[in-house]
Amino acid sequence: MNTIVLMALVATLGTWFVTALGAATVVFFKSPNPKALNLMLGFASGVMIAASFWSLLQPAIERAEASEGIPAYLVATAGFLSGAWFMWGSDKVVSFTRKRADSTQGMPNERKNRIIMLILSITLHNIPEGLAVGVAFGALRPESCTVEALMGAITIAIGIGLQNFPEGAAVSIPLRREGYSRKRSFLMGQASGMVEPIAGVIGALLVVYVEAILPYALSFAAGAMILVAVHELIPECQRNQKAQPYTATMGIVLGFAIMMLLDVMLG
Repeated sequence: MNTIVLMALVATLGTWFVTALGAATVVFFKSPNPKALNLMLGFASGVMIAASFWSLLQPAIERAEASEGIPAYLVATAGFLSGAWFMWGSDKVVSFTRKRADSTQGMPNERKNRIIMLILSITLHNIPEGLAVGVAFGALRPESCTVEALMGAITIAIGIGLQNFPEGAAVSIPLRREGYSRKRSFLMGQASGMVEPIAGVIGALLVVYVEAILPYALSFAAGAMILVAVHELIPECQRNQKAQPYTATMGIVLGFAIMMLLDVMLG
């Protein structure tokens, strides 16, 4: 079981590393290429949507059906809505704090407050993403772990890692524009992803040692991922839709298709 937790830690350290790569763009560029970012965000959205069903919801339903007790459809629905609610609640907390910061307009610490809110917002969003990776790896069992199941967990980590790249840049570049040094902007940008390994280990430990919550945890992760993809990533990647009408859309389609292909082919 410790091996599974270690795998979850390694995977979430990988997603943190991608966040750091995104933050490192501040060292080389004043701003990242919008077309490349839109394509990457779209691709990550497609991967996350597909992974939410084939790698999280479907296994959650199968495991809930295998155990006696609450009907599987109630387990999956409750977990899914809880995950979405968790992300919605974190957004509400960030929005409330941001409004408090906005009320300081004209005061000397206004810019500092805005930067803090930006970092806090992205850090909060990284918590359920780390949990999703941890739960996916925690669901693996030594006696029943297959290449297909392992690939499903890895693709979830890859999908989340891809969307972490622009998040790292979204923190470091505004910091640089506010006058922070490149080094400090990078350090603060990558720090927003530090919660993912912690959340990943917690998620893996929970499902490893409290197996009864596994169906809920899997569907919880799916709900969180769907909300992030639909509420944040897709609108963000469609910002330049008029100039590049299909760049982000084809990224979504491609990401979904590749994830679906891997899950169905290997499953």
